[in-house]
Amino acid sequence: MALFGFGKKNEEEKPACTCSCGCGCEPSAVHSDLGPITKVRVLGSGCKNCHTLLESTQEAVRTLGLPVQVEYVTDMQEIMASGAMMMPALEINGRIASGGRVLKASQVVKLLEDWGR
Repeated sequence: MALFGFGKKNEEEKPACTCSCGCGCEPSAVHSDLGPITKVRVLGSGCKNCHTLLESTQEAVRTLGLPVQVEYVTDMQEIMASGAMMMPALEINGRIASGGRVLKASQVVKLLEDWGR
């Protein structure tokens, strides 16, 4: 007997969220309406981690040969307007792709490749 649902096994396993928001959305729904990458921004307060993400993102964009400039935004009003809750954040085409993590260049490359599909 399971009291208040404790001890019950969840029969349905939800797929892991592929975006950084942790919402549990379907993997196919995350990248369904995304087009070519036209804008890449790193949002941060100017700390070491933010600069590290900026450098990794610039390296990833160079590696992939994307025709975009990586912008670095430190204005808190603009960061809050973008919806970023944790910094550093990586924004692609106006959507937050990663927040609160310092990604390596290889991770940013994978993220950009997945985004462009």
